[in-house]
Amino acid sequence: MGPFNWLLTFPSALTIDTGRIVDDAVASLSRAWAPLFSLMGNALLGFVNSIQSVVDIIPWWVMLGIVFALGWRLTRRASRGAAYAFMLLIVGILGLWELMYITLGLVISSVLISLAIGLPIGILASGSRRAESLIKPALDAMQTMPTFVYLIPAVMFFGLGKVPGVIATTIYAVPPVIRLTSHGIRQVDKEVVEAALSFGSTRAQVLFKVQIPLALPTIMAGINQTLMMAMAMVVTCAMIGVKGLGYEVIVGINRLEIGRGLKSGIAIVIMAVLLDRLTQGWFSAGDKLKEKDE
Repeated sequence: MGPFNWLLTFPSALTIDTGRIVDDAVASLSRAWAPLFSLMGNALLGFVNSIQSVVDIIPWWVMLGIVFALGWRLTRRASRGAAYAFMLLIVGILGLWELMYITLGLVISSVLISLAIGLPIGILASGSRRAESLIKPALDAMQTMPTFVYLIPAVMFFGLGKVPGVIATTIYAVPPVIRLTSHGIRQVDKEVVEAALSFGSTRAQVLFKVQIPLALPTIMAGINQTLMMAMAMVVTCAMIGVKGLGYEVIVGINRLEIGRGLKSGIAIVIMAVLLDRLTQGWFSAGDKLKEKDE
């Protein structure tokens, strides 16, 4: 039995300590490029703080009015707008208004960065089979990798706080907008593209005046999914010191304070539902207006 153990058990001689190799590589990279990471971290922190300052200057009653007006305008029903505003009011009644603003600022920052990265990459992938073949496996890995894994290199390179949280959220949230932007542009009728080219349009004109406008509903769906995935990272990022509603959930779990964690979870659900409904309503309203013009 002894000489044939390798038939039943994987030989230990073939194992490689990949964990240690990666740890050493990341540590050496962090030391060698420390000034660059510091510069990037400061720039990113400044961007996040600027978005946060814009959100913070909005009075609570103005925010309620904005949600009411958007709900009314997008659904054509004042009752729906009032329901959305009341849902947001519940967050304030729970005593979580300021934490909700912190979370909203972080989500907006992450989504804006995701769109700045994802839209150009999606456009590139839509026009090049080679680029798509390189990007697709990376997107598959990003979407299947456990979310906690993103926090490790982000913390090692940028420390604790907002910056690694935004980076981890961006990595997790960017794949949908890349996939759906590429898919939407590829699904545009080839006859329409050929007609535009035959009338003398350049490739850039076809892209920005024909393909992207026709693919806009699919692209908007990708933006909506990116927004929802950014919201899904709220609690995960709280594990590395990112303040907000997710941090309250973590504190509630650690201290076994069920009420504290539950009310924070309710606030996160309310935020996610409102962002989803309002963005979907906005996209639907744009589609209806486009159909009316046509």
